[in-house]
Amino acid sequence: MHDEGLFDPSSSDDGTFVPFTDILFNALLGFAVMVFIAFALIRPESKTGDINVNADMIITVSWPDGMPDDIDTYVEDPAGNVVWYHKREAGLVHLDRDDRGTYRDTIIVNGQEIDYPLNQETVTIRGIIPGEYVINVYYYLNQSPGSVPVSVKVEKINPEVSVVYFGTVDLTREGQEETVARFTLDNDGNVTGLNSVPKSLVQEIRK
Repeated sequence: MHDEGLFDPSSSDDGTFVPFTDILFNALLGFAVMVFIAFALIRPESKTGDINVNADMIITVSWPDGMPDDIDTYVEDPAGNVVWYHKREAGLVHLDRDDRGTYRDTIIVNGQEIDYPLNQETVTIRGIIPGEYVINVYYYLNQSPGSVPVSVKVEKINPEVSVVYFGTVDLTREGQEETVARFTLDNDGNVTGLNSVPKSLVQEIRK
């Protein structure tokens, strides 16, 4: 028995209601995606002066650009590990750049080979181990007349950049080794006990 007083929505559906809801849903979804992409592409505010370096301390050894002489850096940590060109990682100390004077001092820029005369070695300390650190320089290969002035800079990076040590030593002969800086780090990374009492790290690695 059919009741004429009841309205059946399906009986008047001409097929346009469902497609309309699909179109509306897709439009809203597309709008949401565009809003998400717009927020993702917003450039964060740059913070001038912030340094993002994966290191607590940086040791830089340099000598005059263009000189052919090969100067090597040796660094010993409190555990007795010695970093040098044959052992570039030991504990938390890393020799990031080994320089051999003018040997292979070229780089490729826009497909062209150009001279790169910078003479510089870099060592990073990537964590704090309390105790004494020793920094030596060694005159590996003499190829120029006269002495070579070698500058050593020790910087503490965290929580802010500060120079712990800066000095220059003259290397006059092949095979010469000089202790340029010895310092102690406490548990908080503070530097104490800075001195230059000689200690041969070349002999240490030969043991």
